[in-house]
Amino acid sequence: MPDFRAYCTPPTAEPAELMLSADESHHLITVNRARAGDTVVAFDGRGTEWICELTNQRKNAAVLKVRFRQKAKPLSYEITLGQALPKGPSMDAIVRKATEIGAARIVPLESERTQVHLEGDRSDKKIEKWQTAALEAAKQCGNPFLPEITPVQQASAFMEGARGYDLKLIASLQPGAKSLQTVLAAFQAAQGRTPKKVLWLVGPEGDFTPAELSQARTCGFEPITLGPLVLRCETAATYALSVLSYELQNPA
Repeated sequence: MPDFRAYCTPPTAEPAELMLSADESHHLITVNRARAGDTVVAFDGRGTEWICELTNQRKNAAVLKVRFRQKAKPLSYEITLGQALPKGPSMDAIVRKATEIGAARIVPLESERTQVHLEGDRSDKKIEKWQTAALEAAKQCGNPFLPEITPVQQASAFMEGARGYDLKLIASLQPGAKSLQTVLAAFQAAQGRTPKKVLWLVGPEGDFTPAELSQARTCGFEPITLGPLVLRCETAATYALSVLSYELQNPA
C-alpha cells in the first residue's frame, strides 16, 4: 500500500513533529483510515516533503513524528495554462489534470465566449474550490508542487500583458495552425535549446473568437492545432498540457 500523503506548512523547516489542520486530519484519519504507526508523507506544495510516522490519530488534530526531510527536484521547465472558463464543473477537472501533469500555474480567463462570469466573493470561493481540487490531485498523484492559481482575468488583457515566456502558444481550430513539434523544432533551431517557460492558452466552449485569435497572434502567440477533431475544453487542456510536457521532457 502506498504511503499516505498530507498537506502541511510548518512554521520551521526542520520540525520534530507536525500537527495537521482539521481538514487534513479528517481526510487522513476518517477518509483514508490511517492509523498510528503508519507512514505519512507531509508536503508543503513547494517541493519540501517530511517523511513521518502517525503518532496521534485525532480526527481533528492528527500528529506526525518527523523521521526525515527531503527536497524534491523541480521540473526543468515551467508550463502556465491560461484557461478560458468553461461551463459547469469542467474547470475542476482541468485543475486536477493540470496538477497531475505538473503545470506550474493556472490562469482562469474570461473570454468573449465565456458563459461563466465571476465577481467578488463568488470568484474568491471558486478559486478556493480550485485550490482544493489541486491539493486533492497532488496528494493522489504524489506531486510535491502545487500549481499557483491566479485570480480570474480578462483574456484580452492577459494576452497583452503576457511577458517573460520563452514560448507562447494558443490552441486553435483555424486553418494554418501549426503542429507543436514544428513550433518547438523552430525554437530549438533559432535558440539552440528547448524552451523553459511556456504559456499555453486554451479556449472555452466554441473556442476563442476570430478577434481574440488575431489579438493573440499580434501578442506573439503561436496558433497550435490539437488535431482534426473538435475537443471538449477539458479534453483540449489535458491533451495540450500532456503533449507539451512530453515534448519538453523528451527534446529531439
